Amino acid sequence: MTTWTSDELHRIAEAEELQAAPLRRDGTLRTPVPVWVVRDGDDLYVRSFRGTAGAWWRTARATRQGHIRSGGVHKDVTFVEVTDEDVNDRIDAAYRTKYGRYGGAYVDPMVASRATTLRLVPR
Repeated sequence: MTTWTSDELHRIAEAEELQAAPLRRDGTLRTPVPVWVVRDGDDLYVRSFRGTAGAWWRTARATRQGHIRSGGVHKDVTFVEVTDEDVNDRIDAAYRTKYGRYGGAYVDPMVASRATTLRLVPR
């Protein structure tokens, strides 16, 4: 299994956002959308601001594959659903820490969207 390098983890985690382009069922990439990204240990996570209604998230969940770019890193990824409550608690805290300056109007929906947590696994 491929893992992130230390440099990739750092560059993506320090970036303000990530461009996510999930792979459609027909094999083409969706237009990239900006999403917030957080790091927990050696893993990177994203969530849908629009919850399960987010079109990019529904595509990522269905095909589990796509391409991301952030912090100068371009990578094909597998999107892995995360249901572990302890991990989601840490992701909640990571969103509040990294993006708290934007206030509750933006951060609260991200924390409330924990059902959409996806771990990014490089391919």
